[in-house]
Amino acid sequence: MKLMVWRDGQGAEHPVTNARDWQQRREHILANMELVMGPAPAADRRVPLDVQVVQTEELPTLTRKKITYAATKDYRVPAYLLIPHSALRTPQSKLPAMLCLHGTSGSRGRTAGLGADYPRYTLELAERGYVTIAPDYTLLGENQADPTAAGFASGTMMGIWSHSRAVDLLQSLPEVDPERIGCAGVSLGGHNSLFVGVFDPRLKVMVSSSGFDSFHDYKGGDLSGWCQPRYMMRIQDVYGKDPKKMPFDFPEVLAALAPRHLYVHAPLDDSNFRVESAKRCVEAAAQVYKLLGVADRIVAVYPPGKHGYPIEAREASYRFIDAALKNCHNFSSK
Repeated sequence: MKLMVWRDGQGAEHPVTNARDWQQRREHILANMELVMGPAPAADRRVPLDVQVVQTEELPTLTRKKITYAATKDYRVPAYLLIPHSALRTPQSKLPAMLCLHGTSGSRGRTAGLGADYPRYTLELAERGYVTIAPDYTLLGENQADPTAAGFASGTMMGIWSHSRAVDLLQSLPEVDPERIGCAGVSLGGHNSLFVGVFDPRLKVMVSSSGFDSFHDYKGGDLSGWCQPRYMMRIQDVYGKDPKKMPFDFPEVLAALAPRHLYVHAPLDDSNFRVESAKRCVEAAAQVYKLLGVADRIVAVYPPGKHGYPIEAREASYRFIDAALKNCHNFSSK
């Protein structure tokens, strides 16, 4: 994988030396991701959100709503929406917002504070002054709509679309500043925050905890874990689970987020994703951030610990999010 090279229509290679070159390369990355995930839906699949409130709970500092919203005409997404009470006290001052994506062992409710022993970042970010939304991922929790029946080539692309529609929902709220929205997640949510960030430029900051390594390094090159209906079956059916045949990898995914803010938490003893591989991915992507003059916008930490998103890691990432979305007088996504 040659990150800093783009190919013209005749297949000739050219070095990436400026922002225009990088835009060419980025377009190729998105096209290659779609080869594996299937095409991103056309804009005409955006139906009215038709938000339905299932349950409302008043907590000391916020309102927690169990909701569903229409992603397409074919399926609805269950989610929790948390709105800080500060939005009611100062309605003229709009709040930043965060899309919060759960891991395979979690659910939207557990991140929103329902249930013990799981990172409660949907709740904690709301307590910190963000409007937060936590949808259930494809074929997990209460989101059991079949990707194929809903018109998607992969569970991953269905997830990207569901999450992008959650951004639509956040932008529709009177409490939310539509220009200050980010995304965070752990494990499954850690790579899904990257995937939706690549395809949805409205997200200004992405946080990935325990979320990735290179396909070449994942489980010694055995990509079986990625070959499930909720992920990308084309990895098996088209690419034979061979990392060498994959048309994209995580250094490209990370780089495609530039020049927006990116925070990576990759613990040293992660049994799912190899930290040395994650480091190489970040170091490769950092070349693009440097090229675009925003080297300080990609931050990665590699502390002791196992696969997960412990409180000290969450608090560090919240400070990064605050700097990007709350103290954003110096922020530009251009």
